[in-house]
Amino acid sequence: MATVDPRAQGLSAYERSAWRDAYEHLSAADRQRPLPAGDLDRMARAAYLIGAVDAAAETWERAHHAHLARGDTAPAVRSAFWLGIMLVLRGEHARGGGWLARAQHLLTDTALDCAEQGYLRIPTALRALDGGDAEAAHRSFAEITAIAERFGDADLRAFGTLGQGQALVAQGRVARGVALLDEVMVAVTTGEVSPITAGIVYCAVILACRGVFDLRRVQEWTAALSRWCAAQQDLRPYRGQCLVHRSEIMQLRGEWADAMDEARRACAHLSDPPGDPVMGMALYQRGELHRLRGAYSRAEDCYREAIGHGHPAQPGLALLRMAQGRVGAAAAAVRRAVAETRRPEERPLLLAARVEIEIAAGAVEAARDAVDELDRIAAGFDSPYLRAVVAYAHGCLLLAAGEPGAACTALRSASAAWHELDAPYETARVRLQLARACLRVGDHDTAGMELQAARRVFERVRATPALEEVRRLLGQGSGAAPVPGGLTPREVEVLRLVATGASNREIADRLVISDRTVARHLSNMFTKLGVSSRAAATAYAYEHGLA
Repeated sequence: MATVDPRAQGLSAYERSAWRDAYEHLSAADRQRPLPAGDLDRMARAAYLIGAVDAAAETWERAHHAHLARGDTAPAVRSAFWLGIMLVLRGEHARGGGWLARAQHLLTDTALDCAEQGYLRIPTALRALDGGDAEAAHRSFAEITAIAERFGDADLRAFGTLGQGQALVAQGRVARGVALLDEVMVAVTTGEVSPITAGIVYCAVILACRGVFDLRRVQEWTAALSRWCAAQQDLRPYRGQCLVHRSEIMQLRGEWADAMDEARRACAHLSDPPGDPVMGMALYQRGELHRLRGAYSRAEDCYREAIGHGHPAQPGLALLRMAQGRVGAAAAAVRRAVAETRRPEERPLLLAARVEIEIAAGAVEAARDAVDELDRIAAGFDSPYLRAVVAYAHGCLLLAAGEPGAACTALRSASAAWHELDAPYETARVRLQLARACLRVGDHDTAGMELQAARRVFERVRATPALEEVRRLLGQGSGAAPVPGGLTPREVEVLRLVATGASNREIADRLVISDRTVARHLSNMFTKLGVSSRAAATAYAYEHGLA
């Protein structure tokens, strides 16, 4: 009977992207006899890709020393580079920086001319980019790319091209920058780069496209990342961020239940091992979905947790405060966030939220300033998404300024733009504002049709706060009809929220009343309707047109 060779099994699994199998087989082989330096590198990569970060760190360290023992300085430097980068990414900046410094000293002492010279320039280039010196970052990444070309190193070429694209976008040269991002993605999707490099590039390109509001590319590359992740056995890094982006896309398409499922999966995935900064992004996304559905307590919990993971809670938290009726707090928060945020790509969503909040606060001139800046920023991007955001903001401002006729024109443009983007909830929000404008000019028929169209979308996605606003507007101008069951107006509000599946705590938050008051309303309502459960009350609400 032939003897099974765990090393051969591990190397075969590595080539198939079967990372757990590769790690387990190579580990078994290593226990039998210490692996050579190259195989230790492979085992470290496999460990990292399944989330075994401590094992990856230990194995890269062993690989580094094994390469040095053979007199192979360049691969020893590369092992030290990956170990240092991994430690920095997990928050161990001092230890990671120490390994990167060690690698640099090795190259300096040996005066070795190799591709690793380019790898060790990456942290400096990234610091320039993160520090706002996009011009210096672009020069550094161009030099890195030149080194990669000289040595024919595909991974280094990918990093250099990626960095140049990011730097150009940061300089405002968006079209050229995005062209380079597309170029680096060709290398990734054709399998020219290693798995760790591929994952880093996928996530960075999606974030860059997201930053310039290029939704078509975000959707295209997120779908590609999803397929790539699915082909990697037991992959831990990158999958969580992929799930968050998938959730954002599903939200835009009106698939809110699926979006919430993806956000939950992202949080579960990112919790083990703990410390992944993408967790903050996942929690913020969950907060947004809870807020839009009226689950305000859950939304606030998510925003607070997101802050704890280093992710900003604005503009979501400010919009939550506005929805809770705390307009002053909302205005103070969004004004502070706008004042502190400098990068043009980070300002549009804050400014859009500021327009809504300033209007709610009666500060029309402040809202006008925000709209003007939105206009200027959008002019620098070729983004249908931003054009839709700006058109909606214009329409809201004109309506608040007492120009309903002009508001209708702007809102029609916004409606067409959101419809083109296949964004049903955003389109329905525009319809809500159109209805308000039509009511102002006395066109009740058109207002009614816009509200009914909006209502269908809000019901489908269970956007409770927006649905309540539709119901309020539908009732404008009509006489007070008797409510079935003899319910009071407040009891009807409670019943409608019960029908959405809201808990007592969520109902209390939405109506700004206490949990005890909600319980009292429920008791009175059950008695009047002759029901004994929330399910029966929900059925009654639907049967009598109250939900």
